[in-house]
Amino acid sequence: TQKEDSNTDWLGVEDEPLTGFSWRGGSDPETTGIQIWSEVFIVMKPNGKKVAVVLMDTQGAFDSQSTVKDCATIFALSTMTSSVQIYNLSQNIQEDDLQQLQLFTEYGRLAMDEIFLKPFQTLMFLVRDWSFPYEYNYGLDGGMSFLDKRLEVKSHQHEEIQNVRKHIHSCFTNVNCFLLPHPGLKVATSPNFDGRLNDIADEFKDQLKQLIPFVLDPSQLLEKEINGSKVTCRGLLEYFKAYIKIYQGEDLPHPKSMLLATAEANNLAAVASAKDLYYSSMEKICGGDKPYVAPELLEVKHREQNTRALEHFRRIKKMGGREFSQRYEDELMQELSDLFEDLAKHNQSKNIFNTFRTPAILFGVIVVLYVTSGVTEYIGLSVVAQLCNLLVGLLLLSLLAWGYIRYSGEYRELGIAIDNTA
Repeated sequence: TQKEDSNTDWLGVEDEPLTGFSWRGGSDPETTGIQIWSEVFIVMKPNGKKVAVVLMDTQGAFDSQSTVKDCATIFALSTMTSSVQIYNLSQNIQEDDLQQLQLFTEYGRLAMDEIFLKPFQTLMFLVRDWSFPYEYNYGLDGGMSFLDKRLEVKSHQHEEIQNVRKHIHSCFTNVNCFLLPHPGLKVATSPNFDGRLNDIADEFKDQLKQLIPFVLDPSQLLEKEINGSKVTCRGLLEYFKAYIKIYQGEDLPHPKSMLLATAEANNLAAVASAKDLYYSSMEKICGGDKPYVAPELLEVKHREQNTRALEHFRRIKKMGGREFSQRYEDELMQELSDLFEDLAKHNQSKNIFNTFRTPAILFGVIVVLYVTSGVTEYIGLSVVAQLCNLLVGLLLLSLLAWGYIRYSGEYRELGIAIDNTA
């Protein structure tokens, strides 16, 4: 774990087993599907802005248990939801690695091609067990030189090979490469290896100390963007929901359906952001610990914050066009109206006169009936007097019941009936 404001070695203790994402040695794969680390890391960037870092691990491509659809789905999902995609390769970047990358990213690129020049942000080729440091040094500098050579487009190359290289550059804003040495014989051959640093080659650890800060350095962190807008954690959840929904069928989804899912998630995230803005503003005006606000003033504040939330929604870059976004705008207006009704009811419950309205009315009626009973008894209308006394008794019981209901919170339906009658 890398600790803030600390110069200690973040790699940890030399004889400590490696924990974190599930892993093991061996010829069979360990990770299946997509795993996301449960802790969200909050990092302060040099400009003072806080960003949330989410770590994602996916299975390797084309293992013995996965179909082409599985691999394409997993790679497309991870690429479409990540700001940095690390493509982990063994020993070298082969032509089939590039072709697989083209296959996996093609769906995402086609889905977003109408809107973005380059739909994805950063791709890092991480070449492990690099065996040719005499040609290209370990690390980022050697990796970039090697990558430039490997992705170079030459006129004498076959058209298919040229297209693969052009495709990669058309998909990602930034492409880089890091060359990692072999971690050592004990790591590769020992069945008892549990990730302890003292079993790993020093050369590998030295390069790891270069790689991780490069990827996670606060000044280097890239915020996830879709359609030119920063994606929040809530927005990221909406994208995952939308993408997973369209990948649940037997066949790979059509790019157009992916575009629609992206546009839907994009608009839902904008609705959630506008609702948050409205609710946080209204909470400051009439929230739980705030005093009672006059209904007329609350209505004025609602209109102000409603307009502000609507403007915020319209300012956010959204996909699908004005007509597509209109139904989400209508949905936002309805949700804000419902939210205001709840806030108004909560505010009304703080009105001390409203709170004691029922007992005051009951008490007033009891006094009137009691006086009426005395007067009618005096003039000889004993039947009317007895009726008034009966009503006084019933109202006293109602008053006692109302007090108990308010105190205990039980029999709420009866309490509502007494309030409505009053």
